[in-house]
Amino acid sequence: MTALRYVYAVCRPFRSALQAQLTGVAGAPPKQLTHHGLVAVVSTVPEADFAEAPLRAHLEDLDWLTVTARAHQQVIDALTAVTTPLPLRLGTVFRDDSGVRTMMEAREQDFLRVLDRLEGRVEWGVKVYVEREPTEAAEPTAPGPPEHAAGSGRDYLRRRRMQTRAHEDVWQRATEFAGRLHETLSAFGEEARLHAPQNATLSGASGQNVLNAAYLVPRSDSEEFVELVDREKDDAPGIRVELTGPWAAYSFTGEFAEESEVDR
Repeated sequence: MTALRYVYAVCRPFRSALQAQLTGVAGAPPKQLTHHGLVAVVSTVPEADFAEAPLRAHLEDLDWLTVTARAHQQVIDALTAVTTPLPLRLGTVFRDDSGVRTMMEAREQDFLRVLDRLEGRVEWGVKVYVEREPTEAAEPTAPGPPEHAAGSGRDYLRRRRMQTRAHEDVWQRATEFAGRLHETLSAFGEEARLHAPQNATLSGASGQNVLNAAYLVPRSDSEEFVELVDREKDDAPGIRVELTGPWAAYSFTGEFAEESEVDR
């Protein structure tokens, strides 16, 4: 069976060893492939699954994609603990080591430029949600007797108007809070990226997402950044703030993590 090369990230040479039992996509351990002043972190994957046609088919399989993405991220997380990786997009595959080196040669200056900008920095994610309000314990399920119908209808409409106003107030408060928080965190971080709000149906998160942002922060300032988020979210009743990280700087790598075509 022919083995292809799956590339996780490009980084500068590093001395710290990765975990001895670390495995990547398709269960193979990652290794370092050096070219000039760069290192590509790669592992072998079977051609039967990762050649262009089967890979495209697999990317439509949610279960396969979940397992593969988890293995990919596991390697990126391990790299982030010991160095500053420039993560490549999921499914970056080449025919052999020579193909990987050719890619590194062609893009060497771009890789070096981005790695210089990211050196010693990590990404933190911050999301703000409007918490869902509990539904009314009792809603009219059937019309009352005719003599009470008008009054019942007016009461129902009044309650609905009050609920709508309350929801609008919470939404406005959350939007204003999210704007202030983003301004504060952007001033602290070196760079910031706003992503589209998450769809609750797809993400499974409760509440409505009003801020989905990423911040590039020096690793040495991460503790202070976390404390800043904690202080800010204490003043946000009815609003949930989620902080994730530290991650490799996916949101700040430009085209390297976003290309859609399978490289050869």
